[in-house]
Amino acid sequence: MYTSHEDIGYDLKDDPKAKKALKPHPDIDGGWAWMMVLSSFFVHILIMGSQMALGVLNVEWLEEFHQSRGLTAWVSSLSMGITLIVGLGSGMAYLPAVVMVGRYFQKRRALAQGLSTTGTGFGTFLMTVLLKYLCAEYGWRNAMFIQGAVSLNLCVCGALMRPLSPGKVENCPRGEEPCALPAYSTESVKSGGPLGMTEEQDRQPENEETVCDLQAQECQGQTRPRKNMCAFRVLKTVSQLTVRVQKGFRDWYSGYFGTASLFTNRVFVAFIFWALFAYSSFVIPFIHLPEIVSLYNLSEQNDVFPLTSIIAVLHIFGKVILGAVADLPCTSVWNVFLIANFTLVSSIFLLPLMHTYASLAVICALIGFSSGYFSLMPVVTEDLVGTEHLANAYGIIICANGISALLGPPFAGWIFDITQKYDFSFFICGLLYMVGILFLLIQPCIQMVEQSRRKYTDGAHV
Repeated sequence: MYTSHEDIGYDLKDDPKAKKALKPHPDIDGGWAWMMVLSSFFVHILIMGSQMALGVLNVEWLEEFHQSRGLTAWVSSLSMGITLIVGLGSGMAYLPAVVMVGRYFQKRRALAQGLSTTGTGFGTFLMTVLLKYLCAEYGWRNAMFIQGAVSLNLCVCGALMRPLSPGKVENCPRGEEPCALPAYSTESVKSGGPLGMTEEQDRQPENEETVCDLQAQECQGQTRPRKNMCAFRVLKTVSQLTVRVQKGFRDWYSGYFGTASLFTNRVFVAFIFWALFAYSSFVIPFIHLPEIVSLYNLSEQNDVFPLTSIIAVLHIFGKVILGAVADLPCTSVWNVFLIANFTLVSSIFLLPLMHTYASLAVICALIGFSSGYFSLMPVVTEDLVGTEHLANAYGIIICANGISALLGPPFAGWIFDITQKYDFSFFICGLLYMVGILFLLIQPCIQMVEQSRRKYTDGAHV
């Protein structure tokens, strides 16, 4: 786990007196922070763009294997679900790309997340065109090989990501290693104890004492044979790894199952239920729109400018604009988030009623723009649980999205196999989305109840 903003966002200036002045970290809201945005942008292009373009391959699979739409949709949904639920493959790069942007920004966090996640729109647009061309020229199997080779650029994106430095570098004498200053937290200053000392440092595990003993024995036994020295070093390394594993397990257990568990936050639990119902309604159009176009005999118009590309382009503008609006001091992130959700669910209900290319293009534009609220999800999550628990909390939200993406497209295909229409698929998914929005409304209701209680208690005291 990386250190939170509270510990690394500020450095302390040297002062002969006890009073210490706080200096902003140079990489917060600037400097290398924008490189994190750029890296996250390309991660979204390579991961989410590829996932959202799977509708092109879905049509190819239907034509080649002649299976039901519900069964064929499992291929696309498993790709998304395993990525988001288990975190294997591209999922190991996606979560750090989102969390790291949040750690590098404070004032313009929503805008930074909006800019980085626009890579989903760019990626969807580019990957859709690329996969269509590759499938036509080389077939879908070779197209997937080429897509996998392109995804290797995720290694470059990961190389650009680095944690915020906990301290500054002193001017050391030439020829010596640079000496890093310890990171001082505001809690240690308030406690009046020695600078750089925290409660965790006061309570060292017993295993660390073993490490110190081994180091002392190593120094005393320098004249011993070389084998003993190697043994001491191996034991020291094993002890250090044991300490780190135990500390990591304690942090993980306390974060998920301890007294301060994330699941004791009622609003966050409601947010998880929203994620379970909502994401499938966004994924289903990407998977099934290419086939809907062929069913309505709109392939010629769709080849000029695909409907999924319209969603992707408007998705870009939606993320940037909604992120900028959410950063305004006069607006609430929750209100912007709720309005965008209502717009998206209304578009899902209207999409089956449209049978012309122009009307479908308008609905797809609304879906693309309103789905830009995904750039606000890390900001909303951080508002609920704080920066310290953002990685764990957002991982849970992504897992819930993965379950939704795993079950949504096969469910829509299964309904089509029964009714021979996609209308009921979108209607039912829209209803499930409304259930998720009802869970989101729990947060404003809780705030209203708390405000009324405060007014009542204040009036009783008067």
